[in-house]
Parts: sequence; C-alpha cells; structure tokens
Amino acid sequence: MIKYTSRKVLYYMIGSGKRRAIFIGVIDALIVIFSALLALALRFNFETIPAQYLEPAIRCLPLDVVIAIFVMRFFKLYNRVWTYASIEESMSIIKATVCIETAFVLYHTFLQIPMPRSFYVFDAALLFLLFLGLRFGKRIQKQLFPGKSDNKSKKRTLLVGGGSAASILIQETQRITHGPRVIICIIDDNVNKRGKYLRNVPIVGTREDIPTVVNRYKIDEIIIAIPSATSKMVKEILEVCHETDAKVKILPAIAAGFTESLSDMVREVRYEDLLGRDPIKVNQAGIGTFLGGKTVLVTGGGGSIGSELCRQIVKYNPARLIIFDIYENNAYEIQMELERHYPELQIITLIGSVRDYDRLEKMFKDYKPQIIYHAAAHKHVPLMEDSPNEAIKNNCLGTFNMAKLADKYKAENFTLISTDKAVRPTNVMGATKRICEMIIQSYAKKSEHTRYAAVRFGNVLGSNGSVIPLFLKQIEEGGPVTVTHKEITRFFMTIPEAVSLVLQASLFARGGEIFVLDMGKPVKIYELAENLIRMKGYKPNQDILIEISGLRPGEKLYEELLMDEEGLTKTANEKIFVGHPIAMDEEHFFEQLNQLIDYSKENSDNIQREIAKICTTYKRKL
Repeated sequence: MIKYTSRKVLYYMIGSGKRRAIFIGVIDALIVIFSALLALALRFNFETIPAQYLEPAIRCLPLDVVIAIFVMRFFKLYNRVWTYASIEESMSIIKATVCIETAFVLYHTFLQIPMPRSFYVFDAALLFLLFLGLRFGKRIQKQLFPGKSDNKSKKRTLLVGGGSAASILIQETQRITHGPRVIICIIDDNVNKRGKYLRNVPIVGTREDIPTVVNRYKIDEIIIAIPSATSKMVKEILEVCHETDAKVKILPAIAAGFTESLSDMVREVRYEDLLGRDPIKVNQAGIGTFLGGKTVLVTGGGGSIGSELCRQIVKYNPARLIIFDIYENNAYEIQMELERHYPELQIITLIGSVRDYDRLEKMFKDYKPQIIYHAAAHKHVPLMEDSPNEAIKNNCLGTFNMAKLADKYKAENFTLISTDKAVRPTNVMGATKRICEMIIQSYAKKSEHTRYAAVRFGNVLGSNGSVIPLFLKQIEEGGPVTVTHKEITRFFMTIPEAVSLVLQASLFARGGEIFVLDMGKPVKIYELAENLIRMKGYKPNQDILIEISGLRPGEKLYEELLMDEEGLTKTANEKIFVGHPIAMDEEHFFEQLNQLIDYSKENSDNIQREIAKICTTYKRKL
C-alpha cells in the first residue's frame, strides 16, 4: 500500500506536460530502433541481413537513441502544442531528421562502422515519416476518419469573405467535432474565386447571390468573416443578408491581428454596425496637452454624454475632475467607476442644479475650473413641449449662469453640448438649445479670458432618450415597435464618437464657433426598426409588428446640422466642420433673454410666443 501510494504521488508530481513528453520520448526511441532495422531490411529486400551490418547496427542503437532524443529536444519537439501544428512544425521535424542522420553518418565514419550508403537514405525517410506520423497522427486520423457528429443539430453556416480569416475559421470549425456550426459554403466578391474551394468548402458566388445561396443550401447562420471590411461595406452586406431569414453574425476588425481562435471572436451584429460609417479619429496628443494637468468640470456628468465625457477626460491626466449633476444616483455611479479605475486621480462629485447661480458660484470659487463641458440640459422633445417653462429654466438659465461664471472666474475654455434640433427648430427643446448657442456666441465676443464654442450633433446611439433603447425594449416585450412616420430620418453617431468630437472641438475653439460632425447619410428610422428586429432574430411585421404612430408635437421629418447663413469651414479633422457666429445685437439679445427667463419663472402659458421673439428661426407647429 505504501509503495502504491508513493508511485501515485510521484506520478502526480510529474506534470501532465512532462508525462506526455516522456511518453513521446519513449516512442521516439522505439522509432529510432525500428527505423534502423527496417532500413537494413529494405536495403537487402527483406532477405537475410549480413552479420557484418546487422551486428554493428544493433550495437549502435543505444547511441542512436541518445543522439535522436538530444536533437529532438534541441528543436523543442517535446514541448509543442500539436493540436495547432502546421508547416512550421513539419519543417522542424525535417531539420531534426537531417541533423540526426548527419550525426549517424559522422560518427559511423569516425568509428569506421561499415554501413551501406542506401541505409542512411532509407533510415532518414523512415525517421521523418514516423516522427511526423506520431505528432500529426491525431490530426491525420480526424481528416481521414472524421468521427460521427450530429450535423443535423448544428447551424448550417455561410461565410461572407474567402480570405485568411475565413480559412482559419473553417479550420477551427472542422477541428472541433462538437462545435455549434458546420460551414457549408462561402461567398466572396472576387468573381475569380467562384467555383474554387477553400479547405474543401466551395465558394459559390458574390454578395448579390446571398439570398439565393441561403435558400439553396438551407443556411441557418451567416458570418461576415472580413475583419478588414469598412463600416460602409459591413452595412451594405448586412442589407443583403437581411433579405434572408438567416441569423447574421460578424467577425470584428480586432480579429484581423489574430491567427487562431477566431471562433470565439464571432459576435452578434450590434446596432453600431448598422450606421455604415467608420468612427471618427481625433488628435489624441493635442487633446492630452490641452487637458493634462487642468481642473476640468463636466455639468450633467452623470448623464449618458456627460459620463462618457468623464471616462474619456480621465485618460488625459487632468489635475482633477469635477462631476456636477442634480441626479445623485448617476453621479455616484460614474464616481465609483472612475475611482475604481483611476484611484490616483482627484475626482470631486457635487450635487446641484445649474439653475442655482449661488450654488454654481461657490463651486467656481472653491475649485476654479479651467476647462468646462456643459452637458446639463433637458433634452426630451415631447416632454419639453408639455413643460416649456422648465426647458427655459434648465437650458437657457442654466447655460446663462454657467457662461457668466466661466467669464467671471476666467476659465480658459467653455464647450456647450448642443443638438441638430437647434437648426430651424420646430420644438421647444431645439429652440432653447439654439438660444443656448446664442448665449455662447455672445459671451465669445465679450469675454477677454474664455474661449466659448458649441458642438452640434445628431442622435446618439444608446443615450438616455435615444430611439434605440426604446425599440430594443419594445422588441424584447414582443412589440409592436412604434415609429412616428415611415419617411422620418435622423443622423446617428455613437456616444464615444460624440464625446471625442466634443473634446476635439474644445481644442479647436477660438471663440463663438459651432462645430458639426460629418455624420454621413441620415438613417431612416423605419428601416432602423426593421434592421433591429432582424438583428434580434425576428421578421419585421411578422414576428414583431411595426406601427406608425404619427409625428409627435414639435417633431420634424428630418433634421439639419447647419443653417445656410452660418457658413461651413473645414477644420484640421476631415470629419469636423465649423459654422461661424451670426451677427446679432448682443445688448438687445440679453434684454430679451432676461425677459424670457422671467416669463418662465412665472410659468407663463404663452412662453412659446416669447421664445419665438428671441429665436427667430423657431417655427412652432400648431
């Protein structure tokens, strides 16, 4: 019992990797012995081997084994992962075999051991084949005798793209017997590949053939296996794929740098993929110099845009970050997140309203922020139609307070977060944001210390109040998905894009500009709803209904990003343009603004009429 236990302990003390190497080493020793004897037998046509050759060959076997194992260890052939072995491992076996046989020839010649010359040729060939067979045996067996697998329960998969990523994906799929999918065929836009095979999988057409191929081969799943594809290309392919009932997945761009385990990177299509536009690039070095070592204030810092601003700002090493918000739960969440990832950074979270001038002044007096991002605002269009006075108090009065204090306490830079709804507004929210832009442009002219600018962009994917979360929730609940009009369009961007634009714009600001992102083509909301339903694996108007609810109060069919009279100039970033201030009488403007704020505090029923007096582009829909 004690001996048995000792052996068991010794067995487990030797790791599984070492046990495997010892096992292969023993087999290699047997291969060397077998090859030497078989090489002699082949040389003499399996007749009687003369004693003058057989006896020295047997005496040399121990030394042959030692030489062979030493060389194999030198070429690291005992500690490789043979599951992923390729041509590189085969070349190592060839080199090792040549070295082993060369060593045999040299020491046989030196010790004057007589052996037929053809013996070395036969021996080398046998060693290579047997060494190779031992290490590639499992893979060869799977190729020649694939085990029975229940392909009926697997997803019949079509790959879009016949490049290196598709090749690796097919290789992995074929190797994993119990994987979730079986790859049936490939689509590639290179017409010269049609009719050819990639790892025994046929290339059957181009992207235009996807609907036909899906029906012909009964495809359950489509994988877009082109990591280098642009966002525009992915969107175009998705549009064709969505003509079918197959589930669509994608191999993201990050996979382009990998050579194995791509199966784990295949992901569901996300709504960002539906934009058809590559993310914008910003001058990170310039932003780092701009923000580094500064005291940065973000109002509305707990909101979707404000919190992302905080996440990106901390990457540029500010001296401290002030998060200001009226809603404590969101502010607390972003504070905890940032403190967890940036424990060395001074993060100050303050609760308060931008309507409260005294609260704001105490903050400015205590912390003297140098860079300000003003994101605090009421943004919900229908709600502000019902509560227009609150939109004035929060948006206009809040921005007025912030702009005034930024100038008084000599902040370096002030950036307002605006919206495309400020262009020829048809709703209260858009009109108040246009008035906020006018406040900023007015202070840009009068301030001697602070550079003021506004950043105007469209709908932000996934933000609070965005249509995307609403649609996804409606789909999750089984529908219907409600769209206000079949022809309504909107510009879209991701939250990180919106924030990177804001940071870049603040760097470009010289005074009074309105920065605009080239957001590509506007997206039809009805088509977006259809694509989101398909993305979740349902059929529009079959599994999930789409209902037209009618335009809401103040809602436009389409949005604009710039008024003609504002002009348009390129910046150093090809995706960012700038509109310049419109001439106006600042003194008269501030008289009207103060009067409008007074009316809002009285909760006047005629506030929209007063808004139209100061924002002359406001076209109220009756």
